[in-house]
Amino acid sequence: MLKKALFAATALVALAVGAAANAADLKEFRVGILGGENEADRLRNYACLSDHLKKEFGFEKVSLFPAADYNGVIQGLLGGTLDFAELGASGYAAVAIKDPKAVTPILTTQQTDGSTGYYSIGLALKSSGIKTIMDAKGKKLGYADPDSTSGYLVPLTQIPKTTGVPNDKFFGSTQFNGGHENNLLAAYDGKVDVAVDDSSGVGDFKDGYTSGTFRKEVDKGAVDPNKLVEVWRSPLIPNGPLVVRNALGTEWQTKLADFFMKLPTTDAKCFNAIEGGDFKGYVKVTPEFYNAVIDVRKAAIGG
Repeated sequence: MLKKALFAATALVALAVGAAANAADLKEFRVGILGGENEADRLRNYACLSDHLKKEFGFEKVSLFPAADYNGVIQGLLGGTLDFAELGASGYAAVAIKDPKAVTPILTTQQTDGSTGYYSIGLALKSSGIKTIMDAKGKKLGYADPDSTSGYLVPLTQIPKTTGVPNDKFFGSTQFNGGHENNLLAAYDGKVDVAVDDSSGVGDFKDGYTSGTFRKEVDKGAVDPNKLVEVWRSPLIPNGPLVVRNALGTEWQTKLADFFMKLPTTDAKCFNAIEGGDFKGYVKVTPEFYNAVIDVRKAAIGG
């Protein structure tokens, strides 16, 4: 009887270990890609990452999900249909407010000047005659996405510190334009007078600075920086995090953090493609880095 009991106990332990191993042995890895650029560009930029992840971890499949808007990625992470994504600070705040245990931020990008922050900038056509945000009184302001940090949350809360009144009182009208790329192009095409978008804010304006939507559009030849002018700039914003779904466990968080930390060296071209522009690399980050953004989002727009 004792031998049978021992055998049964051993079998149960073996089954438990086997189950744990199977849980760690991911066959498919699902990557969410924020809206902002057109879908074809996003998929092309992330193709190299998919190849690297398969080779590094032996995934049978790496699925890329370019959501139509920020909320698509947010809901995917909350619902457990995505394993990984790079979010903006406000997007991460939205996830953390709804479910603090859903994801863990592991890394963030570092600018070429060593900072781990970026800016929301207001851009207008030079021909409009708008030189500062005060010149845009009664004009049309373009936002990027309701879950964007630089394209909505920060300008919503920070522009009034310059104008002295809420945006809906200062501007003639405001509108969302379906992402950062569309927002900048709306200003460039004269559909809005000022567009707010993300930018490193360092480097040369004629290059679109070193990174951000402005830089991407300049690199693609979609906009001529000589026709634009910066009319407003926010305080420094924490760079958004790379997040991993907590259900994968801390081992995968560590593995993925190590993989991405090496990526700028192992494949600089791929790193530049997925991040867009010039960055120094990644640095480790904790949830506390985003506490201020979480507080601002709670106060300004809720969850």
